[in-house]
Amino acid sequence: MNATVQNLDVPAGFRKNAQGHLIPESTIKPIDLTRDALVQELIAAAKASSQQLAEFKARVFGDVAAFVQMSAEEYDAVVGGKKGNVTLVSFDGRYKVNVASADNICFDERLQAAKALIDECIADWSKDSGPEIKVLVQQAFDADKEGNISTGRVLGLRRLDIKDERWQRAMTAIGESVQVIGSKQYVRFYERVGDSGEYAPISLDVAKV
Repeated sequence: MNATVQNLDVPAGFRKNAQGHLIPESTIKPIDLTRDALVQELIAAAKASSQQLAEFKARVFGDVAAFVQMSAEEYDAVVGGKKGNVTLVSFDGRYKVNVASADNICFDERLQAAKALIDECIADWSKDSGPEIKVLVQQAFDADKEGNISTGRVLGLRRLDIKDERWQRAMTAIGESVQVIGSKQYVRFYERVGDSGEYAPISLDVAKV
């Protein structure tokens, strides 16, 4: 194992513990020193791998964008911006690369107006509506530990076929409250495996490889 890199603010012969205290190395158990060296070595390797992935990701987006532009030029077309999904397939059909863009959205204050209208509907329907609709609405507006509301669940309410005029106004408010706050690009790799002809993802997630 590689020796632990000495911090500039830690005197030779000492280690800084998790509480920020300077501890003489001579008083630290060998197993603790070995554990520290292992963690330091693995973290250094993880950081290097993370940097390689970041560079690979940038290369993928750059190469795909350049290819799309080159392909468009054959038809005298101009392609610009980040919108749109692109799927590239190898000549033999064995491999597939998919680059996709997804908007990050949130809701503005009009979502509260929608919630108030929906609450009115639920109160009036309380005797006639089943518990399922109440649970569905409640889950849609439940926040996670970070205080965020699931955009998918809220927007999913718009697919319910409810004719009540207040519900329709609530759905309009939800639609108008959507704000796009940015977008992210994703890249996924696939390989055709077996005799089924289906594509299986080539995972770049450490937990899945």
